[in-house]
Amino acid sequence: VHEVSSALLLGHARPFEDEFKPGDRGIALEAALDKAAAEDRVLVLGLHGGRAENGELQAMCELRGIPFTGSGSASSNLAFDKVAAKRFAAIAGVLAPDGIELANLDAAFAEHGRLIAKPARDGSSYGLIFVNAKQDLVAVRNAAKSEEYVIEPFVAGVEATCGVLERSDGEVFSLPPIEIVPGEGAFDYTAKYLLESTQEICPGRFSPEISAALMDHAMRAHRALSCGGYSRTDFIISENGPVYLETNTLPGLTAASLYPKALKAQGIEFADFLRDQIVLAERRVRPSA
Repeated sequence: VHEVSSALLLGHARPFEDEFKPGDRGIALEAALDKAAAEDRVLVLGLHGGRAENGELQAMCELRGIPFTGSGSASSNLAFDKVAAKRFAAIAGVLAPDGIELANLDAAFAEHGRLIAKPARDGSSYGLIFVNAKQDLVAVRNAAKSEEYVIEPFVAGVEATCGVLERSDGEVFSLPPIEIVPGEGAFDYTAKYLLESTQEICPGRFSPEISAALMDHAMRAHRALSCGGYSRTDFIISENGPVYLETNTLPGLTAASLYPKALKAQGIEFADFLRDQIVLAERRVRPSA
């Protein structure tokens, strides 16, 4: 963990292409959290992937009594597991695609023609494999040797995402849904962070019925996974309506991220959002706050 000035961070011109290299040596995460607890700090979490999203960091904070923004450790771990998250979303009445066993990969490809495979535990659309030809099956099998993969029939349709926001006054509501139009192919890591041709339209150009369904399903997923503070759920709008993809318990909050766009469309200033989340974080640890 490194202590870095805002000026140094803002001076990092290509954050999604070049690794940020802080000048100092840094300290171990455990030591940094012990220091944060001793200094009575509130942590605003803006991390992605691995221990940051799978509940480990959240559990370390909870054990030390450190207030932090976003969902707790149990919710984070549940949502990070795409198979378990789909199961809970389905229980809540949200349509989710059926999973495919690796052993049945060839038969599923023959039946559906197109498949999609993604790491069972990762974020930012990292590691997506689109199975459009037989040679792609080899890529899936190779990827599945090093980590667990979720395999599903490819669902054609418009990509969408919808945020849910909890306020410090107790109000909980869905934000305007966002329509995602990738400039090239699908909304994978490259399209999300590196291609300027990707369009993110907020509010999306959906019918009132589809918008209402997206907002309802995002809320159902948020509650089914016991998310806290805020979340963002991704969907495909198929011919049968919204199909659940995954829920992000720590959606990105950068200038290139989707959640701040939805806040803006709702008329909520980003600073007000952060203040509210800090209040919620403190209240979770100190109920009288």
